Amino acid sequence: MAKISKPIKLLLLGTFISIMSCLGQQAKPNILFILCDDLGYNDVGFNGSTDITTPELDKLADNGTIFTSAYVAHPFCGPSRASLLTGRYSQEIGTPFNLHGNSSKNDEDNMGIPLEETFISKVLNDAGYYTSVIGKWHLGNSPKYHPNKRGFDNFYGFLGGGHDYFPAKYQKEYERQVNAGNKNIRDYVHPLEHNNKTVKETEYITDALSREAVKDIKLASKNKEPFFMYLSYNAPHVPLQAKEEDLAIFKNIENKERRTYAAMVYAVDRGVGKIVDALKETNQYKNTLIVFMSDNGGNFNHGANNSPLKGTKGDAWEGGYRVPMFFHYPNKLKKGKQFDYPVSALDLYPTFVNLAKATIPKGKILDGKDIMNHVTSNTDAHKDEMIYCLRYRHGHCDVGARKGDWKITRVGNEPWRLTNITEDIGEKKNVGGRYPEKLREMVVETEKWTESFVKPLWYYSAKDEELWNDGRMPQYEETFTVDPLINPASKK
Repeated sequence: MAKISKPIKLLLLGTFISIMSCLGQQAKPNILFILCDDLGYNDVGFNGSTDITTPELDKLADNGTIFTSAYVAHPFCGPSRASLLTGRYSQEIGTPFNLHGNSSKNDEDNMGIPLEETFISKVLNDAGYYTSVIGKWHLGNSPKYHPNKRGFDNFYGFLGGGHDYFPAKYQKEYERQVNAGNKNIRDYVHPLEHNNKTVKETEYITDALSREAVKDIKLASKNKEPFFMYLSYNAPHVPLQAKEEDLAIFKNIENKERRTYAAMVYAVDRGVGKIVDALKETNQYKNTLIVFMSDNGGNFNHGANNSPLKGTKGDAWEGGYRVPMFFHYPNKLKKGKQFDYPVSALDLYPTFVNLAKATIPKGKILDGKDIMNHVTSNTDAHKDEMIYCLRYRHGHCDVGARKGDWKITRVGNEPWRLTNITEDIGEKKNVGGRYPEKLREMVVETEKWTESFVKPLWYYSAKDEELWNDGRMPQYEETFTVDPLINPASKK
């Protein structure tokens, strides 16, 4: 048998290592994170909706894992999205308010998620992933906060907090205001952009975002790269605008707002169907984790239904921040599962990192944990741990916090409430009087959490800034008072 020379051995070894590296790269799962905006808990078929049909989402949910107790980290969009991409509670990084142009310190160059907070997109990009964000951003408008500077290879969408849906109408309005010399044109009518270049969109916005998602899926397949896609739909956020053919599907819904809202959700569902077709066509379907959820609870003043939950977008009640969610991942998860233990949107960052075999940057703090093994084994990832929600509201704090079966809630200056949330999902009964020590223990633990908070980097309005600067907000001491003598309702 002829001997193999050393150079050839080295060549063969290098080839073997290269092949194994490619195989390892291909084995990394794609991660498709689909986020809706203001979607109600009961506004998808897999969560019980009877008037809004979502066949494509339902197929994915029914063949994956449905989370019945999924919470976002804040009950409205900007802070919630900041938490999703940083893995931190917004109060801990100075971003608990939506970006807004009415602040007395309206300095766009300082209004964005702090650069020292590494986005999940950057971590995955460093691990060899092609990364894209499609749709709504709402995390900073100035160049240094742009998606392309936060770890995303590709961005197609809009930087603000919302957008009109029909290009023919919003483009005409934008041009009219430009011609009139208006320098403060509202975000909702600005042109969309693709990597810092404005584009003239021609499709209904939801359809356009789905189209761009399909393009990116095919591009990643062609380049043989694993991908991370943050598909950030603005639907069904206001303005309520839907296509006539989608409205016709829901003609039996008498309420006009509800009918339009339903048609907007259906447009998302239709787009998801096309995206799934693209995954199958490119042979990426089985090795793609699809995560679907909403950024916060539905706005019941604009067509949403959070039943059986109490409350609406912005609330510390369940309806404000408990959201519809599922995982779909054929290569890892069995179909037809329901996961009832509480999970947090903060868990997605570490879960994605470990799935991608990526590395968390040195010094990076995360508030969630990898939940994938808990999902597969049906065990509680947050046993004996709290999942928090707090929002500042004109001089006081609204607070919700859950540990296992128990939840505490305080809204405005009303008394603290304790609820067994597994038995009373609608938060109808306050059992704090029966279990005063449980109530006190959870309130004290939640107050301890606020010690990690920092001063907001900006405020939603000049009024909020005034309240903060003169000491009328956040009023933590007043918020976390639970003495029965001061709070007699806790005896009930």
